Amino acid sequence: MFKTNLIRLFALVAGLMAAYVAPAYAVVEININKGNVEPLPIAITDFLSNGDLGAQVSAVVAADLKRSGLFAPINKQAFIEKIADPGQVPRFEDWKVINAQALVTGRVTREGDGRLRAEFRLWDTFAGKQMAGQQFYTQPENWRRVAHIIADAIYKQITGEDGYFDTRVVFVSESGPKTDRKRQLAIMDQDGFNVRTLTNSNSIVLTPRFSPNRQEVTYMSFEGDQPRVYLLQLETGQREVVGNFPGMTFSPRFSPDGQRVIMSLQQEGNANIYTMDLRSRTTTRLTSTAAIDTSPSYSPDGSQVVFESDRGGKPQLYVMGANGSNQHRISFGDGSYSTPVWSPRGDLIAFTKQAGGKFSIGVMKPDGSGERILTTGFHNEGPTWAPNGRVLMFFRQSAGAGGPQIYSIDITGYNEQPVKTPGYASDPAWSPLLE
Repeated sequence: MFKTNLIRLFALVAGLMAAYVAPAYAVVEININKGNVEPLPIAITDFLSNGDLGAQVSAVVAADLKRSGLFAPINKQAFIEKIADPGQVPRFEDWKVINAQALVTGRVTREGDGRLRAEFRLWDTFAGKQMAGQQFYTQPENWRRVAHIIADAIYKQITGEDGYFDTRVVFVSESGPKTDRKRQLAIMDQDGFNVRTLTNSNSIVLTPRFSPNRQEVTYMSFEGDQPRVYLLQLETGQREVVGNFPGMTFSPRFSPDGQRVIMSLQQEGNANIYTMDLRSRTTTRLTSTAAIDTSPSYSPDGSQVVFESDRGGKPQLYVMGANGSNQHRISFGDGSYSTPVWSPRGDLIAFTKQAGGKFSIGVMKPDGSGERILTTGFHNEGPTWAPNGRVLMFFRQSAGAGGPQIYSIDITGYNEQPVKTPGYASDPAWSPLLE
């Protein structure tokens, strides 16, 4: 099982220059209405180590930052200074001449008890000062996670925003021909590494979702030909049925405090939205229409719910209070809207839109204004937010006999790129930052 009890320590090494506290401005300004942010040139040196592990750690850090679209790691062939001691002040002129506006140095060593110690320093080359320095202790098998944590620290120090690299994504792994596709629940790091399957039955699984505060997911399964919502503990593998309801239950999602699950229950041709308290197992009905109400998602403060309904004739987006009050429509564009999900920042709602024979991923404000389409294709669906609310993942099915693949895109509509998985993949759901 993947261990989450990583020890973090702030590095203050005696004899070095005083730690520099970065000013309260961000080197890279993130503007969600500015689609073409110029990436920051950054030099990331191979971390010193006995063997290749240091270089592997720094390579993951560089890959994370580059994939964000906000950083441009400089080719190491251009480096002039060879870092012999990451604790020593570098020759800043050697880095300014290759236009490295920031510099990362580091070291990975093995402690006497077998643990790894990874340390890094972030330097402002033009100011000639250290911006940050930290060290981390962990078990050797967690070295990739240390690299993601370092990338998050650099991202936050330079941009002023929380990072999203030390996260995981649960998804549906698909294999086999299109007419007989096997679908299993799987999990991976956000960069597509460390994939492992969570279920191994032949039953169809759909719509996995992470708990906001526990290593737990909820999903729908047709196990035993009975569609049910399940809770799965990732660390122990323990699984339980949320509830035995007549009819089909689908589109489960946690409340922000992790104490409730909100879902859709289909009975007699229509579907309505219910919540279940996970402690008492009591249910509360929130909608009561002859339509299909589904895909509910809480606002981050838990006060509101966005959902999809065809009560107006075709699927559109609606918002209501968490108790079912004040149900009102917010989408009014051409086409149909589905799979809404509220941003962790509370400022946007992502959705799937079908119009003109194509499927798009877009965002709008919670009142329905400011709609923007981020990407359009043959079949795009199922957006999920990074925990910092700046990046989305979704899955894309291309025309032909192939299968779905996962992609990421930032909320400006730029920097779209595939997330590599061993096989076909759909229904991604992003975790919160790990602890």
